[in-house]
Amino acid sequence: MGKWRIRFLEHRINGLYDEVRPGKPRTIDDERLAQLIHKTLHTKPADGSTHWSVRTIAAETAISPKSLHRYFKLLGLQPHRSESFKLSTDQFFIEKLRDVVGLYPSPPENALVLCVDEKSQ
Repeated sequence: MGKWRIRFLEHRINGLYDEVRPGKPRTIDDERLAQLIHKTLHTKPADGSTHWSVRTIAAETAISPKSLHRYFKLLGLQPHRSESFKLSTDQFFIEKLRDVVGLYPSPPENALVLCVDEKSQ
């Protein structure tokens, strides 16, 4: 007979629950993990960065970078990725937008429109 069948016969339904695994017990409880998630998603670092990195939040929370990386991966946290639209802070943005958008509905004859995207690097 197999391991699980024997456990079921001896302990019924309780025998199907997995036993405690060997190894070091967790040092980060659920409350601290919830605080970490809230801090990562709803605050910004004091150094003026736009998002938390593993190293910066490790220094702030006293949790090892290795553990943080594991939790970020497990929870699908990617603070470096932004899912929201960012509006330009250029004071002449509206005027530039009107000029560019105005070319599409009624372009001048023999016009060539080039688009150059500014890269953050």
